[in-house]
This record gives sequence, C-alpha cells and structure tokens, in this order.
Amino acid sequence: MAIGRSRNNKRSSSTSYASTITTIVFIVLCVLGVWMLTSNTMAPLQTTQRTATTSNMGNDDVSSIFHDDKKDIPAYEDNPGELPDDAIKSDDRSQADNIDAGSDDSTGSQSTAGTTNPAMEEASSNIEKQELISTPLETENRGNDQKENNVENSQVKESEEPEKQQVEHDNQVSEESSMTQKQQEDNEESVSKTSEPDEGNQWKQSNDGEQQESSSEQDQQQDDQGKENEDASKGQEVNSVVDHPQDEGSDSEDNQQMEQNAKASLEQKSILNEQMEDASSQKDEHDQSDQERGKAAGEDEVQKEDEAEQKGAGGFHGSSNNDPQAVIPEQEREKTIEEQQQQRQEDQQAEETTQKQEDSSTEKLEEPQDRDNDNSEQQQQQQRAIDSHLEDESPSEQNEKTYSHESQSYSSFPAGDNPEIPKESKESKMSWKTQASQSENQKERRQSDLEGNGSIYGYKWQLCNVTAGPDYIPCLDNEKALRKIRSTRHFEHRERHCPEEGPICLVPLPEGYQKPIEWPKSREKIWYHNVPHPLLADVKGHQNWVKVTGEFLTFPGGGTQFIHGALHYIDFLQAAVANIKWGKHTRVILDVGCGVASFGGYLFERDVLTMSFAPKDEHEAQIQFALERGIPAISAVMGSQRLQFPSRVFDIIHCARCRVPWHAEGGRLLLELNRVLRPGGFFLWSATPVYQKLEEDVQIWKEMTSLTASMCWELVTIQKDKLNSIAAAIYRKPRSNKCYEERKQNSPPMCKEDDDPNAAWYVPIQACMHWNPTGESERGARWPVVWPRRLRTPPRWLNSSQMGIYGKPAPQDFLADYDHWRKVVRTSYMSRLGISWSGVRNVMDMRAVYGGFAAALKDLQMWVMNVVNVDSPDTLPIIYERGLFGIYHDWCESFSTYPRTYDLLHADHLFSKLRKRCKLEPVMAEVDRIVRPGGKLIVRDETNAIGEIENLLKSLHWEVHLTFSKDHEGILSAQKGTWRPDTYSDS
Repeated sequence: MAIGRSRNNKRSSSTSYASTITTIVFIVLCVLGVWMLTSNTMAPLQTTQRTATTSNMGNDDVSSIFHDDKKDIPAYEDNPGELPDDAIKSDDRSQADNIDAGSDDSTGSQSTAGTTNPAMEEASSNIEKQELISTPLETENRGNDQKENNVENSQVKESEEPEKQQVEHDNQVSEESSMTQKQQEDNEESVSKTSEPDEGNQWKQSNDGEQQESSSEQDQQQDDQGKENEDASKGQEVNSVVDHPQDEGSDSEDNQQMEQNAKASLEQKSILNEQMEDASSQKDEHDQSDQERGKAAGEDEVQKEDEAEQKGAGGFHGSSNNDPQAVIPEQEREKTIEEQQQQRQEDQQAEETTQKQEDSSTEKLEEPQDRDNDNSEQQQQQQRAIDSHLEDESPSEQNEKTYSHESQSYSSFPAGDNPEIPKESKESKMSWKTQASQSENQKERRQSDLEGNGSIYGYKWQLCNVTAGPDYIPCLDNEKALRKIRSTRHFEHRERHCPEEGPICLVPLPEGYQKPIEWPKSREKIWYHNVPHPLLADVKGHQNWVKVTGEFLTFPGGGTQFIHGALHYIDFLQAAVANIKWGKHTRVILDVGCGVASFGGYLFERDVLTMSFAPKDEHEAQIQFALERGIPAISAVMGSQRLQFPSRVFDIIHCARCRVPWHAEGGRLLLELNRVLRPGGFFLWSATPVYQKLEEDVQIWKEMTSLTASMCWELVTIQKDKLNSIAAAIYRKPRSNKCYEERKQNSPPMCKEDDDPNAAWYVPIQACMHWNPTGESERGARWPVVWPRRLRTPPRWLNSSQMGIYGKPAPQDFLADYDHWRKVVRTSYMSRLGISWSGVRNVMDMRAVYGGFAAALKDLQMWVMNVVNVDSPDTLPIIYERGLFGIYHDWCESFSTYPRTYDLLHADHLFSKLRKRCKLEPVMAEVDRIVRPGGKLIVRDETNAIGEIENLLKSLHWEVHLTFSKDHEGILSAQKGTWRPDTYSDS
C-alpha cells in the first residue's frame, strides 16, 4: 500500500507540475497576443488621424491638438444646429443603432466599409471608446465580468488560432493605415489648391464620417460574432484603454480634432453665406448700375461659373474633398449659381401666365354673341396654343441662363438645336408676301458684286465731303440725283433719291457735341450744339415750338395750333369725341407735318404711340429736333409715292395745320391717308379752313366737304378750342362698304382688284379707294382689342391654317416669338451685355418679324422703330395690330433719318441675309451714321457674319464689349465712340 501510494503521489506531482508550466506558457502567450493587438490597432491609427488633422487645419491648430492631450471634449457637443441635418447625429442614438443592427446588416457593412475613409473610422472608434470610459460604474462592472468570462473561454482554444487571427488583422490595419495616409496626402494637396472653404465640402465630410462610423462599428460587430476570441480581445482592449493614460490622451486628441472640424465647418458655412449675399447684392446693384459696374458684376459671375465648371469636371470620386461641384448634383449647382435670378424669373412667368389666362377669359366675354362658329373655333385654338406653349416649357429651358464674356456660355443664345429659339422655316416663306413682290413699281436693285466682301479690319475711313455736313442723309441729300429732277410739283425733291452705291464715308460731328440729355428731361430741352440750328426758333418761337435759352434749345410744348401746350390740346380732342379713348381704344396714330413733334411727345403720357413725320425742308432740322428730344419721327413727305406703311394700320391720323393740299388733284393725298387709316378710324384736322372765313380758307373747306362726302367719311363733329382760338374737324372712315355701293358717282373711283393696298415700296400714289374688308378672317374687319391686351394677343385675323415664320401655325408662332424675346430681354439683354438701359431711349429693330423684341421692352421708357425688310415676309401689319409701329426699308439703302438719332440698334440675322445682295461696308457706315456717340449695337447672326461685322466695327473704332459663337451662331455687343477721321473723301 505504501509503495502504491508513493508511486501515485509522484505521478500526481509530475502531472501537476506539467499543467502549471502549460498554464503559465498559455497565459504568457495570451498576454503577448493582447499586447500585440492593442499596440498595432491603436498606434498606427493615431498617426493617421494626426495626418488627417494636418490636411484640414493650420499649423497652430495642429500644435494645439498634439500638446493638449488631457483635454476631453466630445465631438459635436452642444451644436446649435448650424451644421446640415445629415451631419448632426446623437452619440447615444448612433451607438444604439449600431448595436441593434447586429448581424442583419453585416453584409451591407462589409460592402460599405470597403469604401470608407480609415481616418474617419478611427475617429468614430475613439468616440466609442470615450463613451465607454465615461459610462456609469454598473456598466464598467459588467465589462469586467465579461472580461473574466472571455478569459475562461479563451483557455479552451488553442494558442495558434488567436495568433493567426491577430497577424491577419494586423496586416489589414497596416494596409488601411497606408491607404489612409496616401489619401490624406492627396487631400492635403487638393486643399492647398483651393483658396475658399465651401459648405458643400463640409456636408460631404459629415455624411461620409457618419457612414464610415456606422460601417466600421458594424464590421467590428460582425467579426465579434464570427470569431469567439474577438470578445476577449475587445474586453482586454477596453481595460487597456483604462489602464494606459496615453490612449486616453489620444482619445482626447481625436475628440478635439472632431470639434475643430465642426468649428471649421461652421466657419466655412458662414463664409459661404457671406459670399452668396455678396453675389446677390452685386446682382441687384448690377440691374440698376451704369455700364462699368454692370460689366464688372458680369465678369465676377463668369469667374464663379468657370471655377464651378473646372471643379465639376472631375466627377464625384475623382475630385478632391474640397471640391463642392463633385458632391452637389448638377441641378443644385445651377441653383446655387443662379438662385435669385431663377426665383425672379419664375415669379414673373407666373404673373404673366395668370395675366394671359385672365385676358383670354375676358376677351371671350367681350366678344359679340352673334360671332360665327369659325371665329370661335379660331379663338379656342389660340387658347389651346397658349396652354400647350406654357405646358411645354421645360425647367431646363427656364434654368438655361449661364453667361459669358469673350467666349464663355451665354444665356438665351440662338443655338441651332435649342427648341427655345425659333428658327425661320423655309416652307413658311411660300405663304408670306414680301414688299419686293407686292410693290410692282419697286426700283430695280443693283446686284452687288460680292467679291472683296472679306474683312477690312484696318480700312482707312474718311469723312463725307458733302454740303449737308453733320446733317447728311444720303437718300435725301443726293445732290447729283436732285439736279436731274424735272418737276417739283409733287414734292419729288423731298422724296428719297438714293445713290447707286451706298457711301463709304463717315459723317462728322457738330462742333461742341455733347452726350444727349436723357428722357424725360430731353422733352423740354436739348444741347444747342448737338443740333445748332436757331432759324426755327426765330420763325416759330412765338408759337412755343422751340427757343434758344443759353446753351440749350428749349421746347415749351406748344405748336401752331396749341400755343398753350400740347396736353391741353390732347384733352380738348378727347372731349370732342369720347370714343377716342387715348391709350385704350386709340394706341397708334400718324402725325402729318409734325413740326418738332411736341404732340407725339406728350401723347406718351396717354400711353399712345405716335409716328411723326415731316419733310426735310425750310423748317430747319424739325425732325432732328424731335429725335434729339427722344420722340419718334422720320423724314418723309406726302408727295408722288405712297407712304412706306401697310394699309389700314393707324387708329388716328392727325394734321394740325400741316400745310398739305388735301383737296388738290381729286384728293389724291387724302386718298393716301384713307389707305393707311384703319376702318372706323378718325382723321383729326385742325387747320384754318375749319374756323377762318378768308376767301381761300372758305374755298378749301368747300372742296374738303365735297371730297370727304364722296369718300364716305363721316363728319363727326367740329369743336372750337377757346384757349388756343382754333377749331378742329373730326372725320371718321366707314367700317363697311355700304356707302361705297350706294354712291351715285364713282368719284373718287374704287381701285382695281389687282392693286395691292399693302404695296408701299416705291409705289406711286393712286387716286382711288380700296374696298373695306368684311370677313372675320380679313385684317381690318374688326377693331383690335384694347391696349395693352393687343400687345400679347394674336390678331383675330391671323389664320391657324397659315404657317408662321418659324414653322408653327401662325397664332402659335406669334406666341412663341413673344415668349422668346421676353426671355432674351429679361435674362440676357437687361443685365448681361454691359448696357446702361437708363440712358437708352430711341431704339431700332433693324429686322423685326412679329415685333417681339419691341414688345419685350414695353414697360421701359423707350420706343422701338420696327423695320421690316422688303425682301422679308410682310409681317408689318401684325406689328401695328399689336399696338406697335414700324416701316418698310431696304438696308442696301440709307434710312430716312438724321445722323446721331438712335441710342441702340438691334439686328437679328440681318447681315448674313443682306450681304447676299449688297456689300456690308456701306451698311456699317450707315449704322455708324445713325447711332449716337455712346450708342450701342446688338447683333445676333451666323458666325462668319459676326466675324466680319466685328472687324468692321473695330476699323470704325467701336468698342466691342462681347462676342460669342456656338453651333455656327454668334452674338456681338458693341458701343460707338467719338472717333472721327481727319481727312475728307474726294467726293
């Protein structure tokens, strides 16, 4: 027994000794593994985090983070909500969400973790550890119990398994640390290239940080569930954090870094808001500033757009962290650049849409009950066209408002494939007549030699060596042609006689010329040296036409028949016939023999547009006075040829002692007025034969009474003005043909059927009358709707079956053109061409179609002369129907106006068509003659035409503000200076 016991005790002692050795070795290995895990997971991440901090902060901030290790400040603590909502997340809620996620989100976490930023992952891990340190004692005890359980479980496992897992994990952490450092270096380089902080960048970093935090924690939880020894490692890691102060210090550094990032985000957001407010203020100031400030604001906006385009080119993943355009979607980026402009445009569009619908409804209510079915159908089609047009307007078209100076993007630009911009249809030309085809006796045009039409940049211009000097009008001062005239009976010497070749010379400036006085002050006075002609003041001064007052020519507002002022006279006429209704029923009138055009100048206060004209005769420079005052006028005469207007377009024709022999030669000149007067329109005749009893006046009145009766004109009333001691006879043209059919004598005769009343380009006056239109679809059968509704309403007679200029049915074409030019003027011309519109009064649209450009300027203190070219579709009647005015013209000839009379010329696809018939050099010389010094030119045309025009303008020493080309289309904006050549031409 003793022997047996001794052997058993020895065997037991040996086994106990071996077990003790094994246990000690195993514990040492476990401690070694825990130490390796702790050192490899914490140290590299601390280094990486400091690298990230360096890339986003200055040197002073980095130093404070490295030295203030003991400070413990939670990230985003007490955040007042200034950060984006997505960047603000509760720490407690974040951890609870991550714990609840469990293994259900493990697969998604793996895929997400593959794209997260290791620097942000380390920051989130530090936040989690800081929370564990600050938890209550009860939580700490549970952590210690868990540690003991994990140690017991780990003793069952073999030592090779955790060691292998730790090696793999270390390799992964090392690789991620290297990638993190490389990314941070790249970010540091991108930060050094970026001069301004951006709110979009902070938004991206905050959201990325949250995604990386969530994916990092979920990935760690997945590893905990898949491998049992990770629980023990995690428990020991927590204790290691508690036992080692340097780790706590690193957490403090991380938290301080997160706080610094939050503060930087707030500061960047504040700076961005200030930048947006500055941009907004620049935009508001630009709309009301002069030319130089408008130009500066435009260049500042261009610079911002250029930076945005360069930043956005890199894409999302390929761009730097400080690149806001790589994060914000395309629509948000455009909104940021043009937020206020877009809002203003949407408000205006909404208001105009509502107004259109109300007007359409009101118009339908005002229509007669016995209206035929065809006309009702046409109105419905027009309304459907309006609705369809508004529905088809896409947001992308509304947002297309980028601008550029010198080959940058430009808003409302006529790109060939842009559906917003109407393009002329070749098929539509077959359904429209032109003045060239209508005017049978049109002067034969010389086919220009197109050779040598290239650029003449550097062309040596000379001054025109003519008797007229600074007042030279080539087609009215053609001395060579005037010497060949055999008779002046019909004032042929006052009519147009253009030279065979347009002059290629420049008109000199009057000595002492100054910048014209702006409207409305110009209505009362102008600079004397701009129009240095005192003769009219000497002859008509007592009638309050014009007077010389120091360095000014002043205009008291009187006239031969209204010495005491035009406004009293205007009210006198309104009281005579209530149905005149200035500015409502009556909108466009013709003033014959206007003098200095004070009558038309004061009718602006009644919202009436007056086409004033008088010849260039002994009443020295009367039309030049009118234009210098800012009142529309042309130089023309009632002579041997028809006036250059369509038939049946003027609501009223006025003659205040205009010295025209209406009764002579069978009333041929009064019959010309009958041609252009609208059926139902009034002829206001204020002249001495109406109220004086001299033998000559009595005889003229007798002949006028007989003539007007035979013309079926109704004498509505004769009213006396006691204040001015004058009287006016008011006649009305018939609206039907009943009187014509019931006349006993066919005198004056009715015109032949083949006589086109709209033909007006070099067509002799015919002593006959045209039948009035009677059908609803005929122009002139009905009076236009009241102003201003007539401006935006397609004429009733515009047939939907007729193709419009741009290929749509005519009423829809009209609306598309109107909408197009409103957008162009509002979004481009008003603020992006460097034009101070407050100084613009006299405007000419050198190639008008429907008058859309003029209609878009309705609310501004300016008027527009719409020119319809003789070789273009005859749309001038439409322009008059909508309450605007214009004239026929061929730009291969000179225009009938004085030099220096327009503030702005607008040419839309004019020169590319014009150079097929004549050279551009004389055309540009004519442009230079018409425009005032300081005046502007806007050209929209084909690219090759833009280039040629630019070279010609530079040779004329004009300042070219903007040129841009895209898709073979271009735009140019230029301003005339005061330069004049030193030498005169030979002839």
